[in-house]
Amino acid sequence: MAQAPDRDDVSEGIAGSTAAEISESVRDLVERGAYAPGDLLPSVRALAARLGVNRNTVLAAYRSLVTARIAATSGRTGTTVLGPEQSTDEGFTPGSVLRDIGSGNPDAAHLPDLAAAFSTVTPTHVLYGESVIDADLAEWATEWIAADHPRPFRLSITAGAVDAVERLLAQTLVQGDRVGLEDPCFLSSIHTARLAGYSPVAIPVDREGMTVQGLRTALESGARAIVCTPRAHNPTGVGTSAARAQELREVLVDHPHVLVIEDDHFSLLASTDYSSVIAPTHQRWALVRSVSKFLGPDMRLAVTASDPVTAHRLARRLSPGTMWVSHVMQRLAAAMLRDEGTQRLIAEAGEHYARRNSLFVSMLVTHGLQVQSDDGLNVWVDVRHDATEVSRRLALRGWLARPGAEFALDPATSPGSRHLRLTVHDLDDADLRRLVDDLVAAVGPASPFGAVA
Repeated sequence: MAQAPDRDDVSEGIAGSTAAEISESVRDLVERGAYAPGDLLPSVRALAARLGVNRNTVLAAYRSLVTARIAATSGRTGTTVLGPEQSTDEGFTPGSVLRDIGSGNPDAAHLPDLAAAFSTVTPTHVLYGESVIDADLAEWATEWIAADHPRPFRLSITAGAVDAVERLLAQTLVQGDRVGLEDPCFLSSIHTARLAGYSPVAIPVDREGMTVQGLRTALESGARAIVCTPRAHNPTGVGTSAARAQELREVLVDHPHVLVIEDDHFSLLASTDYSSVIAPTHQRWALVRSVSKFLGPDMRLAVTASDPVTAHRLARRLSPGTMWVSHVMQRLAAAMLRDEGTQRLIAEAGEHYARRNSLFVSMLVTHGLQVQSDDGLNVWVDVRHDATEVSRRLALRGWLARPGAEFALDPATSPGSRHLRLTVHDLDDADLRRLVDDLVAAVGPASPFGAVA
């Protein structure tokens, strides 16, 4: 229930003469329960007049509350207190009796046998202060990345891609800084930005990757870092085309010190080429490649190549005294990546995902639905109207789907609100046909103008 305009008893509790003091005062009232979720804060004009401060001071206070996800602003409707944020995570939904087609997981049947891999590794003790990178893994990863980035770089090892992106942003940004994120966006990137207090700037994604105008707008708004997915974009599956990558590099020419992070999470499984937006002359950059999609999500390891300055700052957050990634894990990954049998299995897995997703896409297209799955683990389906409602109808038929609004930076305006992200590569042909029938029924017939009749 929104706060009535005459709730002066609570508003009178707001005090302070600086933005920080006003913000802390509101936070205290929220924590004590004086303000409840959904309550409206006083207007900027009214609060500034009562406190005897400039309106810009109140604006700055409210802006910090929005950044901290304590409040949300909606233009003329005012600034509203938020409740505890409900974060949506990747993976299976625990406790559901429905068939989960929204998990985003790789197929366990197409992951390497860890027990067999462990038998090939002989761990030795590594002590505080020793190198944080296993030499064998470093040699393999350097050759792998140098094939795409022949320029000088330094290698870092983190506990997965999410860990890498979080640490890279932390060594560049401070609370309130702007970071350009794709919209729709990988869930973990959204959570990372919001939990750290960064201000996400949405960069729309089309069939060729992030848009040129979207990147230009983000940079002009003051974004100090950009996170992008060069291929197998999650959730849409699109990849950055060579032509689009060139256009994006041209936009970045005037911003050489903006940190550009490429999360190439699908790498060895990808059926599309890697087209980088990182120009040879760009000063602050990082390419992140994790092993979770092809060696397994529990292999918490990613390799990051970056410029020397970024690598030095990242190394300070991966201290040899405290925060390195286990050498046992590194040696296990190196042994698997060098194994010819594992390499064949990874290639077969990539073909499996592409083949099953392509079959599902072709089945839906015959029913007039717009679907895309250029690469990756998922299929992005345009259901023509409210995807949350369609997912509810699917649940009544036994399916647990994931609405695209969950991947939107702003669900109210994102085109993702009319999409579903489905993970179907582990369904057999009979289940695929049943899902297609149920999905078509849940979407409903389309009018000649594309709307649901």
